[in-house]
Amino acid sequence: MDLGLEGKVAIVTASSKGLGKACALGLSREGAKVVICARNETELERAKDEIKNNSNNDVLAVKADVTNPNDIKNLVEETIKNFGTVHILVTNAGGPPAGYFENFTDDDWENAFKLNFMSTVRLIREVLPFMKRQKWGRIINITSVTVKQPIDNLILSNSIRMSVVGLAKTLALQLAKYNILVNNVAPGYTLTDRVKFVIEQNAKSSGRSFEEVKNELAKDIPLGRLAEPEELANLVVFLASEKASYITGATIPVDGGWIKGTY
Repeated sequence: MDLGLEGKVAIVTASSKGLGKACALGLSREGAKVVICARNETELERAKDEIKNNSNNDVLAVKADVTNPNDIKNLVEETIKNFGTVHILVTNAGGPPAGYFENFTDDDWENAFKLNFMSTVRLIREVLPFMKRQKWGRIINITSVTVKQPIDNLILSNSIRMSVVGLAKTLALQLAKYNILVNNVAPGYTLTDRVKFVIEQNAKSSGRSFEEVKNELAKDIPLGRLAEPEELANLVVFLASEKASYITGATIPVDGGWIKGTY
């Protein structure tokens, strides 16, 4: 299937590893010119080489912290300088820390707000003029299953990521006339390097094997396993494509059936 992504320009944030890197690789394999960013320059360059070697496509790497407004401006400026425009934006950032309501100060709430909400607002603000001008755009926000079914000890994520859903739903209404589609993807438990590290730490502290801890995480997932990053990336690539031309304002989980709700 030709997804119509050849020559499209895509920015994927927090893309030196995990879900972001998987999305960038998937888009690059479909012919998109991909711009990746992260705070760690060494990891960023490693990801750039990996994506190039596995897609035979040009990749631009820009060091950036998505909580820094100037870094976001520079990221988009570098994209325009190198590729002339931007067609696809995949907003991604690490999650705020786990904990309960009593654990967090005003600073914790503000940091989560900057990381997961304001980074999305600022990124969209910077790319929107180019998408409007060309009457074509795809904005895809990587959120979490917590926007559909809250997780007990993730109150920051449960709260802040819901604001991204509200933003996306409103923008989908406002931007449809420009053929700019805005959607969210909500990954469930996924076997990223970070999750593997957490599993390893839990295994060491509990005296269990890696597989035992991983299986414990997967016990409430109907498919009986954690996702691979590529499985989330496959949906992102589709939503970025010409084939997703009538999907906007949606929040789509990639969770193996973990969410129990019907909407």
